Amino acid sequence: MGRQRKRVTGETAPALRKDEKSSAFHRKEKKKKTDIGKVFINISIGLCIFSLIWFFYALYMRSMLSKRIITLHPSPPVLDANSSSSTVSPERFWGSYRPQVYFGMKTRSPNSVVTGMMWMRQFSHVDVNLRHTCEQGDRLQGYGWLMHDGLNFGVQEIRDKDFTLTTEFVKRMGGDHGGDWTWRITAKQHSSAPQAPVISLMFYAAADTQGSLEAHVEEKSRLASIRGFSEELGNFKITFGKPVTGELSTAKYASYNYLKTVSPGLEKLTDIVKHSLNRRFVYSPPSGEKRHYIAVDKYRPPHHQNPQRPADTRKESDFVVHQVTVQTPFQMEILFESGSFRSRPNQLVGSQMTQELERRKAEFDAKFDKTFGLQAQGFSQAHIKFGKAVLSNMLGGMGYFYGQSVVQSVYNEYPILYPPGALFTAVPSRSFFPRGFLWDEGFHQLLLSKWDPQVTRESIGHWMDLINVEGWIPREQILGDEARSKVPAEFVIQRNENANPPTLFLALQDLIKQLPSNPDKSESQPTLPFLRRLFPRLKTWFEWYNTTQTGPLPNSYRWRGRDNDTNLFLNPKTLTSGLDDYPRASHPSAEELHVDLHCWMALTSGIMARIARLLGEPHQEYERSHQVLSDNGLLNELHWSERLRAFSDVGNHTEAVSLLPEKVYMSPGQARHQPPVTRLVRSVNHTPKMQHVNALGYVSLFPFLLNVLTPDSDKLEHLFRDMRDPNKLWTPFGLRSLSRTDPLYMKRNTEHDAPYWRGPIWININYLAVRALHHYGNTEGPHQEKAAALYRELRTNIINNVFRQYLDTGYIWEQYNDSTGRGQGSHPFTGWSSLTLLMMAEQY
Repeated sequence: MGRQRKRVTGETAPALRKDEKSSAFHRKEKKKKTDIGKVFINISIGLCIFSLIWFFYALYMRSMLSKRIITLHPSPPVLDANSSSSTVSPERFWGSYRPQVYFGMKTRSPNSVVTGMMWMRQFSHVDVNLRHTCEQGDRLQGYGWLMHDGLNFGVQEIRDKDFTLTTEFVKRMGGDHGGDWTWRITAKQHSSAPQAPVISLMFYAAADTQGSLEAHVEEKSRLASIRGFSEELGNFKITFGKPVTGELSTAKYASYNYLKTVSPGLEKLTDIVKHSLNRRFVYSPPSGEKRHYIAVDKYRPPHHQNPQRPADTRKESDFVVHQVTVQTPFQMEILFESGSFRSRPNQLVGSQMTQELERRKAEFDAKFDKTFGLQAQGFSQAHIKFGKAVLSNMLGGMGYFYGQSVVQSVYNEYPILYPPGALFTAVPSRSFFPRGFLWDEGFHQLLLSKWDPQVTRESIGHWMDLINVEGWIPREQILGDEARSKVPAEFVIQRNENANPPTLFLALQDLIKQLPSNPDKSESQPTLPFLRRLFPRLKTWFEWYNTTQTGPLPNSYRWRGRDNDTNLFLNPKTLTSGLDDYPRASHPSAEELHVDLHCWMALTSGIMARIARLLGEPHQEYERSHQVLSDNGLLNELHWSERLRAFSDVGNHTEAVSLLPEKVYMSPGQARHQPPVTRLVRSVNHTPKMQHVNALGYVSLFPFLLNVLTPDSDKLEHLFRDMRDPNKLWTPFGLRSLSRTDPLYMKRNTEHDAPYWRGPIWININYLAVRALHHYGNTEGPHQEKAAALYRELRTNIINNVFRQYLDTGYIWEQYNDSTGRGQGSHPFTGWSSLTLLMMAEQY
């Protein structure tokens, strides 16, 4: 019989048997383990879910951040989409907007039909000496515009070895597509030439992905005209006149050839012509021996194409070349006629062209004298002619580019393409830098704003319409295949952490100065509505500097983008500052303070405040920034070096660096007569430490150059003394970029990298120095008299040397030797070196 359960009330429960205790314990343990397991499982599931969410969120954010670099600024564009069209701006539609070729014209449209000229001397000891794109290797005695008004006409002189080509063009408005234009080419032999050269001129038209060209041939092989059509131009006709001895003179004997083919891109035009040349043709003048000459024939593509390079798959476009071979002296005219110009009074050729050209020249002379007043300054006619060439080369160096930059951010694994955009800009050098540079353009527009403020507004508008949502502008604009073909691969990619000096603010400052003092009259000026459209982008640009280029201390700044490979550079370059190899801290770090960027931000904050006040926008924050950054006490605290008695960068630095041959070791079995190649590498003899970078040069002068120092600052006395010291910065030709006493003066930065900003004289910084001396020399203070004396002396030295070198060499140069004054670097460099004209005119 089973045991009876007893009900227990108010009594202690009976003890469990041993086996019952064990069972209960195991149940509790099992339950406890189950609960802990569930917790771990739940935590694991939660972590997995969180990780997945975070993973996809990170992917999403990275995707979003990677797209920001190619997301344009959301504010309305500064310039309307059709602002450069023939409808809105017919007078600027056609122009010499191809600075990279010796002579050519195009329209301000993305896929313009382009025209140009090549030439070649026949019967030369050089097999094929074809000239087309501006190349320093061509070793021309000189080339450049003598007169160019930026709108209607231009006169250029090209001096080859034993002959001179004068290229002239003039435009006439009419119709719906920018009107007509005529070229005139005049060739004359040099007096030193042993005999009259025979020259082949090649005039061409090339479509760029759209439009068509039709060749009309007469008299066997003479191309009489080209008829064409494009969306921007409608129907048009280009007529080739025959060569004559001069205006209204008899025709000269000539041989004619032509080429009709297609091209995959404008950068291929020279190669296509070279690969179509044949010497089977006979030049047979009425009097003289028959000789075989070189001329365009059938295009024969190169037989051996690099198997590593894929075939060009771009759309091919029409390309037509007219070659005329004739003995100097001679003159030729080429006439472009728009099909929409139906009421033209006559053709713009012969005496009609001469009359129009002379009228434009007279207008140019009158405007030049009124604008710059060189005659009133007492300059000679030779100086005035030089001044006209300086301005004309800047105007003739304006280019219109269209394409996409190649960009990369830290969120992009590979470079990507920026949105397509247009850029109307001046270029530093037609031969070496035929593209847009952000920090150069501010200096360019200082000159051009005096001549034609509309050019400056359009150029700045184009640059600012390329700004992205972050406030970044690619500092070097390489737009289109033709521009990209001139740039080494390592400089093509633009990185969005890298800045450039915001010199466009200098040009904006100049535009503001030109506004009438009367507010009612100011409202009628085109500059104010331009500034209103520009302002949202300027705000973002200014904020971008204040978020991406700030330094480690409050109100300090640091250039990003320094070279990081310290092993190969004597001093790692800072390309983003515009001063390239100028000595900075020997060991780049995030702790650096850069005095020049501090001063740029002091300048821009003041101009931002001025613009905001003009537009009735909130300006207090800009005012506060300007007051803080212009505070001389803060500037001294951050950047004044007592040891150098000058302003200086701060960083992890040592002066005990040198370039020495790399130690190499012979591997076992290596042939002794084939030692390994050695490089020069940097040797550091002392451990760097955080300190002032005691390099005396252009960077030291920035508080003075940008007028940050107050007129009563005692620091001006030290700076003026260093500037005037021949052992430091002073030369008879201008201020050198780095003191002769500096350890890195004229030192190579690598075995292949010659000194650039380590001694040579640069005109843009010298212009800022002359401008600053003019300011302090005309402002009451203890240093006024010294500044005025230095101003007169420095201005005279610079003008005399640049003028003398132009006469001696035929060029304006990128930089000038601090020992001899001789021009050096790229040439012609009629970018910021053209600021010499403003010094002559004393317009600052």
